[in-house]
Amino acid sequence: MALLPASAQFLHEGDTIAIISPSSATDTSTINGGIRTLERWGFHTVVGHHALRDYRGFAGTIEERRKDLLWALQEPSVKAIMCSRGGDGAVHLLCELRPEVFKRYPKLLIGFSDVTALLAAEACAGNKGIHGSMCHAIATYQGEDTVSQALRRMMLGEMPVYRVPHYTLDQSGRAKGILVGGNMSVLHGLAGSVYDPLKLPNIILFLEDTGESMTKVDRMLHNIEVRGLMPHIKGIIIGQFTSYKRPPNTFPDMYHMFHEYLRKYNIPVCYDFPVGHAHLRNFPLLVGSIVELEVTGAGTTLTFCSSPSY
Repeated sequence: MALLPASAQFLHEGDTIAIISPSSATDTSTINGGIRTLERWGFHTVVGHHALRDYRGFAGTIEERRKDLLWALQEPSVKAIMCSRGGDGAVHLLCELRPEVFKRYPKLLIGFSDVTALLAAEACAGNKGIHGSMCHAIATYQGEDTVSQALRRMMLGEMPVYRVPHYTLDQSGRAKGILVGGNMSVLHGLAGSVYDPLKLPNIILFLEDTGESMTKVDRMLHNIEVRGLMPHIKGIIIGQFTSYKRPPNTFPDMYHMFHEYLRKYNIPVCYDFPVGHAHLRNFPLLVGSIVELEVTGAGTTLTFCSSPSY
C-alpha cells in the first residue's frame, strides 16, 4: 500500500463529506445508508439541500442540482463530495460552469457511472477524483467488503497496487500517464467540449459501460480514432461491459471487438479489469493521478505514482 504525498484533496478522519445528487432522483434510505457507513468510517456528513428532490426523474431542476454542487465545492468545511447515485443528468450541471470553478475549489469528488461527467471536469481542471462506489453500494455492504474498504483507504490517500490476472487478449507493454476515463457513453457525450479528458496529453484511459450495444460501443470507439486522439492515449484499461446486446454474426463478445481495433496500436491494453457497474468488481480508481500501467504475459499491474514527473 503506497501513501501519496499530503494533499488538500485527501481526507483525514473527522473531515466532513457532502452528499449531493447531481443526476437521477434517489431516496432517503439510499442517502441514510451512505451516511451511516461514512460516519462509521469516522467522517462527518452533510447533505445537499436538494439531494432528495425528484423533478421529472432527476434529483431536482438543473439549477437546484447545480446549486448543491457549487455549495459543496465552495463550503470551506466540506472536504470531499460523494454523489448519492448516478443515472442521468450530471452533464446538465456543466453547461453553465467553466473549468475555472473546479480549479478554484479542488475537492475530492467520488462517484461513477453518470458521475463520470464531473470526474472528467475535475481531471481537466488538474484535480483528482475517485471513480468509485456511491451511497447505495457502501450501504448495502455496510462498508465492510473489500471494494468499500479500498475506497475508504483511497479517500485517506492510501493507494493500492492493482494486480490483475492475464487475459488472453491483453497487449503487453508499459506506459505512464494521467489516468482518465469511466463510463464510455458519458465520456462520448463530452467529446470536443472543454470537459473532454481525452484531449489531455499522455493519458491512460479506462473504459466501462452497461446496457450499451456492441454496435454503439463500436461507434464510440471509432469516434476516438476519427477525432485523432489515439496519439494522446499511452495505454488502455478495458473494464466491465455488462448487459449489452450482441448482434448475430459478429464478434464473440465486447472484448474481442475492442481487440480487433486496438491490436494495431503499439500500446499496453488490459482486459477484464475490475471496474464497472457490479459493485464487487468496481475497485476505486484515482482519476487525474499519474499511474504506471504494465501488461505482461503474467498479468497486469497498475501503480499510482507519488511523483508527478513523466
